Amino acid sequence: MSWFDQHLLSLVIWFPVLGGILVLSTGSDRNAPVARRLALGIAITSFILSLPLWTRFRLDTAAMQFVERHPWIDRFNVHYHLGIDGIAMPLVLLTTFLTVIVVIAGWQVIRERVAQYFASFLIMEGLMIGVFCSLDGVLFYLFWEAMLIPMFLIVGVWGGPNRVYAAIKFFLYTLLGSLLMLVALLYLYNATGGSFNILTFAQLPLDGPTQLMVFLAFFAAFAVKVPMVPVHTWLPDAHVEAPTGGSVILAAITLKMGAYGFLRLAIPIAPDAAHQLAPLVIALSLVAVIYIALVALVQQDMKKLIAYSSISHMGFVTLGFFIFETRAMEGALVQMISHGFVSGALFLCVGVLYDRLHSREIASYGGVVKVMPVFSFFLVFFAMANAGLPGTSGFVGEFLVILGTFSVNGWYAALAAVTLVVGAAYTLWMVKRVAFGPVTSPAVAQLQDLSGRETLMLLMVAAGVLALGLWPLPLLDVMHASVDNLLAHAAVSKLR
Repeated sequence: MSWFDQHLLSLVIWFPVLGGILVLSTGSDRNAPVARRLALGIAITSFILSLPLWTRFRLDTAAMQFVERHPWIDRFNVHYHLGIDGIAMPLVLLTTFLTVIVVIAGWQVIRERVAQYFASFLIMEGLMIGVFCSLDGVLFYLFWEAMLIPMFLIVGVWGGPNRVYAAIKFFLYTLLGSLLMLVALLYLYNATGGSFNILTFAQLPLDGPTQLMVFLAFFAAFAVKVPMVPVHTWLPDAHVEAPTGGSVILAAITLKMGAYGFLRLAIPIAPDAAHQLAPLVIALSLVAVIYIALVALVQQDMKKLIAYSSISHMGFVTLGFFIFETRAMEGALVQMISHGFVSGALFLCVGVLYDRLHSREIASYGGVVKVMPVFSFFLVFFAMANAGLPGTSGFVGEFLVILGTFSVNGWYAALAAVTLVVGAAYTLWMVKRVAFGPVTSPAVAQLQDLSGRETLMLLMVAAGVLALGLWPLPLLDVMHASVDNLLAHAAVSKLR
């Protein structure tokens, strides 16, 4: 393996972090144009740096690739240990891609503390990638907790009127859940005889009660982050108050960290407990899929509607994981990537309207298609993807999850399929009231259609939605070996 391959993950993690510090150094808002151009250059370069992870990725192995390991804290046997498999790699690429979109989205909208705003996203990009690449428990935990800080600042500084309340609620929910994860990691460290290697954790012959306690500790951290019912209430508040870029990253990447944690830690380390508690997780997932979709149906705030939609769609993800079936788990992973594109795009669309009319209320709009035809095209397209239209990425993941679930339990599949109807109802009803019908006010009549910058960012995301919807095979090939390996590991009881 070349020097570049050996250190590629470190480059992808630390380049945007150092770039964010460089953007901070541009200083006051007098240098805002410099900060914007520098942030865009760093975001694009980070995305380009991440592309070899795809082009050089081997499809024939479930082993960790691009592995890098160095001693860090010798006294406690802590290592700087990085590596990715077919589960983590697509999430890294999604993170670098959407950071470029977020920088473009905030280009003209953010006018105060410009350098600090873009620096927060760049630093958070590196920290989130660190979560997906960490193979050492201490490193994983540090990245996991550190990314809370820039997101806390993004919501608390550039958010709406209740931003401080939303930021503190987000911080406390996620921090308290993560403390139990730290307890589990320390227990596993002692159980291994003094190693924080996550791959070693998965080989421990833990007894049944121990597995149960370890799984529940991880579940507390990851369920909050996904978020699962009933610990989901922080998400709508955070979304409503966050600036557009914050909502995009929160929905597209931060939620995926919780789902990723199940696959990297909870299921491999405590497979018997995962099987034992699978009915509970499936029940909570179906509640999210159905009940939260009905909650979305009555929302009057577009951001809240999309936030509840995110919780419902993430219910599909956890359902697919805990069915323990190849197609369902692969579908759940595809759904994670698709949800990153689609929910991010819908938040961008709401941001476009909010920038013009400073209202997120559905009732404030009507007849937008008559004055913003290009925007309305994108809004309808992403709404269709959110509803699971065949040919879009939204269909592939949901179809595979339902297909895999049906082979295990037909009732679960039937209940999950309900959301396809309700999802179409709340999404298309929102589009009908916002885009179609007569122009409802003089303010709407004065709206300007998309600028070149806005068209570019929505076009980039639309290309991802179409590419994944029409040709999902490359993504499925990337994750197949890793999913098979995980399911094979989870199927072998440690108690025999």
